[in-house]
Amino acid sequence: MMSDFALNTSSPARTKRAGKLRGTLALAGALFLGSAVALPVQAQGTKIGFVNTERILRESAPAKTAQSKIESEFKKRDDELQRLSNSLRSQAEKFDKDAPVLSESDRVNRQRDLSRLDTELQRKRREFQEDFNRRRNEEFSSIVTKANQAIKRIAEQENYDLIIQDAVTVNPRVDITDKVIQALGK
Repeated sequence: MMSDFALNTSSPARTKRAGKLRGTLALAGALFLGSAVALPVQAQGTKIGFVNTERILRESAPAKTAQSKIESEFKKRDDELQRLSNSLRSQAEKFDKDAPVLSESDRVNRQRDLSRLDTELQRKRREFQEDFNRRRNEEFSSIVTKANQAIKRIAEQENYDLIIQDAVTVNPRVDITDKVIQALGK
């Protein structure tokens, strides 16, 4: 069965609308093809680089130094948390062993003490983690600033038009992360 449009093509109004529609589609197609053809031609002379920030913060000499420094600063607190955790564990094991022979009031008191110690340990762990993260962010922000300066220097020296930090997929040919890591090591 044919549509009303196909049957009535002799109508002047429909013929005019169909002509406008074809003209609009032709113009849109030309613009689309023109832009699709023009983009690669413009991009052919563009020099693009990629930098993996995560690798810089993991592998560069300043990042390794900062990580060691932070770990040494927080070692005493971390050891204290480990000691408290071991103490709580041993007290909980002792309570489990002694519970059948304890009076009701002693059992309730020891449960309360264990609960208090657990709450205290959790609070100290949370504070430790917040302080550790804050300190780490302070150290790494200066590394990111230095890395950005190194990236700008490399871009200027090697005439890059665009350098992208962090992407979903990258051709290794445009990855300049090693150059940035080397520049930070100097």
